[in-house]
Amino acid sequence: MLFKKYDPQLGKMLQILDENANIVAKDLDPHLDKKSLLKMYEVMHLARIADIKALQYQRQGRMLTYAPNRGQEATQVGAMAALDPKDWLSPAFRELPAMLYRGVPLENIYLYWYGNEWGSHIDPKLHTLPVNIIIGSQINHAAGLAYASKILKKGEVAVATIGDGGTSHGFFYEGLNFASSYNLPMVVLIQNNQWAISTPRAKQTKAETLAQKAVAFGIPGIQVDGNDILAMYVAMKNALDHARSGKGPVLIEAVTYRLGAHTTSDDPTIYRSDEEVAIWEAKEPMIRFKKYLEDLGYWDDKKEEALNEKHNNYVNDVFKKVETELGPVVLEDIFKYTYKEMTPALEEQLAEYTTFLKEGGK
Repeated sequence: MLFKKYDPQLGKMLQILDENANIVAKDLDPHLDKKSLLKMYEVMHLARIADIKALQYQRQGRMLTYAPNRGQEATQVGAMAALDPKDWLSPAFRELPAMLYRGVPLENIYLYWYGNEWGSHIDPKLHTLPVNIIIGSQINHAAGLAYASKILKKGEVAVATIGDGGTSHGFFYEGLNFASSYNLPMVVLIQNNQWAISTPRAKQTKAETLAQKAVAFGIPGIQVDGNDILAMYVAMKNALDHARSGKGPVLIEAVTYRLGAHTTSDDPTIYRSDEEVAIWEAKEPMIRFKKYLEDLGYWDDKKEEALNEKHNNYVNDVFKKVETELGPVVLEDIFKYTYKEMTPALEEQLAEYTTFLKEGGK
């Protein structure tokens, strides 16, 4: 079994596609078809362009604080490619690639970071929860979804994502302990990008791996090369099969790197070296996966150029729509979505502020 082969206590990491785009574990190669591989690359590419442009928009004062995703595309897209449409995603806040793969429109994602509540109104059919800023609480949301799936016999698996720093929060332990105790169909994906804002992974915990935290819950855990999209797919596929079959949750640690800042309010040059970033730049997932596709004869420079133009134009058009048609916030929305229905106190605050504005804000 995959999880026993890669015992988290031994610190052995699953890798199928190495840094030079060579298959190093032929027995584990998922042999994905051309259509699936190209979809995965195209979503990664769109996420990269959308991420770069979001940073530019924010620096121009046209978007609010934003959490960059560059470097974590393979972790997310590889994992999401293994999910069934009926499965659930309970994300944190650095999941742009994952949400795009699940079918969440870029329009929604940009609206959220633009400061418009409507960005969180995601089509229920996509089984994807909105961005969650409260560190770790997405684990409990996933546990609730998994509990409902088990009771109603829906066969749905709930997948929650969390950062390495988030594994130090109580929600992480509470949610996983509950899921383990009740044998729930849940998978937790740790995006170990080496830095929780300015706290390095080495100071986050003395545990040799984050995957071995699974031992305390009595569930399988596996450490995966998060920049290897094939390994991420295989690990998640095995975890989903395990959870769906009634055997309980699985914990996956994806070892990756946040190439950019924690958010646009952060300056990573203060706490990490350029030499460290350069090492990870050479191992970044887009370079690796692109070379793999080229070696298969599925990709070339001409296709790359066409995709660059397509995605740059698309992202610009989406943000233009957000900025000119959808973005401006309706006053009522600020109060309307705290609860399902506004409480008397919120209604009173809205009325008071509306009057305040009508009187010229004096």
